[in-house]
Amino acid sequence: MSDPYLLALDQGTTSTRAILFDRGGRAAYTAQREFAQHYPGNGLVEHDAGEILQTALAVCGETLEYAARSSLQVAALGITNQRETTVVWERQSGRPVHRAIVWQDRRTAAVCEDIRARGLEADIARRTGLLADPYFSATKIAWILDHVPGARLRAERGELLFGTTDCYLVWHLSGGRVHATDASNASRTLLFDIRAQEWDPLLLERFRVPRAMLPEVRDSAADYGEAVLLRPPGGGRLPIRGVAGDQQAAAIGQACFRPGMIKGTYGTGCFLLMNTGAEAVASGSRLLSTVAYRLGGETCYALEGAIFNAGTAVQWLRDQLGLLRSAGDSEALARRARDHSGVYLVPAFTGLGAPHWDAHARGGIFGLTRDSSAADLVRAALEAACYQTLDLVSAMAEFGRPESLRVDGGMAANDWLLQFLADILELPVERPRQIETTALGAAYLAGLQSGVYADLEEIAASQREARRRFTPAMDGELRRRLVGGWAEAVRRVRSDGGGPRAPAD
Repeated sequence: MSDPYLLALDQGTTSTRAILFDRGGRAAYTAQREFAQHYPGNGLVEHDAGEILQTALAVCGETLEYAARSSLQVAALGITNQRETTVVWERQSGRPVHRAIVWQDRRTAAVCEDIRARGLEADIARRTGLLADPYFSATKIAWILDHVPGARLRAERGELLFGTTDCYLVWHLSGGRVHATDASNASRTLLFDIRAQEWDPLLLERFRVPRAMLPEVRDSAADYGEAVLLRPPGGGRLPIRGVAGDQQAAAIGQACFRPGMIKGTYGTGCFLLMNTGAEAVASGSRLLSTVAYRLGGETCYALEGAIFNAGTAVQWLRDQLGLLRSAGDSEALARRARDHSGVYLVPAFTGLGAPHWDAHARGGIFGLTRDSSAADLVRAALEAACYQTLDLVSAMAEFGRPESLRVDGGMAANDWLLQFLADILELPVERPRQIETTALGAAYLAGLQSGVYADLEEIAASQREARRRFTPAMDGELRRRLVGGWAEAVRRVRSDGGGPRAPAD
């Protein structure tokens, strides 16, 4: 019998993909569907969860059809997902009671400000590793219960369920038999005690979330039932054996299994995770402590910094301003731009993430002159992702300087970007052969649980092939000048630094 393949379902912020991986981590087939983005107001971002489910069924179905045509054995399904995005649905029908509120959404900023004003954030951070920010799920759940007629009473009666998109998909794929999420996703809700590894009763009361809504929390590699809505090759049913939030899955896909290893995923946003091992460390720079993964009941933690807008800056230049035909054109335009033109783009479209955590900041472009070009703006958008990464790596320096940064995601295909990133960080940047490591991490988890891999060391060994390495080459004085210009641009967009402030809800 041939080696088994693993199906990864990668449910992202703008699209849903299914990727079929062989045992060596090589992608054999990929299917992808985009879905609609809804912006009902300033700082508001929503998705149609039913549409997300349909895209998931479509891409998995297409990929399984390929496997059947190619006579490939599919051992298991792993799911990774956009984190924090909140779905509330009916237990009986499976229908969402409101559009999913996306992680980028800022509608509950005032609620979070009130929590901070009442001095409650320190206790929340101690329990969850997180900050009081609209980024996370708890205030989104409460908003839905308070704004959908009858929802709060129904939730208290056990008629409504909550989940992030992984949980919503597991529930539907299993025919409503499994209402479960993994520890990495649970750790992003503001409701989960990451040290006790359980839903926290005090936080449930504080955020007014009924316990009956919440899923069971399982290991990242575990039994999540069978995907009865999917038909694997040869008949039978496809077991769901792994679940992890997208950034944690990317760290697994990059084999960041030792404390101090760090990865950065560059997509819609940018997210850095540093493995901290068995200890959930507390950051003095307002970084997040989170669950990296839980295997066999043992929890591995990570320190995380989040950049809300990275690839979205390029998408904005493409879709709203029409400055490039496709995101893939950004590298060529950046190479044509003037060297260090003095143009800075701070893409705070939905506020600033770590280490600033300014929900009211809004984006800005600085340094424009009469000869500024479209290429200058595109280059500034790419540079912004690098400068924001520097802010995060500098904040993580209290726990040690990494040997290198492992990168993945769609933007990591851009050689110009990675060289500038290495120059600004003064740190080697490594790109793996398979840059879609988010999906690969989900496949690895499913493979661990289904016996395709014996342990993490076997997975790490498969990742030791040559990586493309970008090494720093920029003059130190030039780097200091560029970084100083970025710091001034950020100061000017901050709501407490003289920059524009988002209108009140």
